[in-house]
Amino acid sequence: MVSKNTICLWYDGTAADAAKFYAKTFPDSAVGAIVRAPGDYPAGKEGDVLVVEFTVLGIPCMGLNGGPGIKHNEAFSFQVATDDQAETDRLWNAIVGNGGQESECGWCKDKWGVSWQITPRALTDALADPDRAAAKRAFDAMMQMSKIDIAAIEAARRG
Repeated sequence: MVSKNTICLWYDGTAADAAKFYAKTFPDSAVGAIVRAPGDYPAGKEGDVLVVEFTVLGIPCMGLNGGPGIKHNEAFSFQVATDDQAETDRLWNAIVGNGGQESECGWCKDKWGVSWQITPRALTDALADPDRAAAKRAFDAMMQMSKIDIAAIEAARRG
């Protein structure tokens, strides 16, 4: 791994599966080196996959198979800015449809518990609208959604 700063995500023996899913789902993503444990450790045996290097949308990451002791939570999430409804739908459906779960306001979790914000640029633009009443209408619409519906956000913004 060349990067000086890498996101390390903790998995319970499934780091390689997660990395492969991210690589096939997100552009500019790939699986890199897979390092096997040189000896037994609390969560595994010699030869088990210990570390997986991968990138997600160009961001260097490392999956550590550290065992069941630590779980992911919403304090960390990948925020993915999408350009249109088709991209929003594709990414949302890939995450949720692969054993993940929906949440609110564009948030979902993959089957490994990693949180994702699938955030259309149209939503970000609407929330930053200098017309604060338009921004509030878009915000109120977003608060009723799981997956973001760009047409509904834009309609709310227009009033």
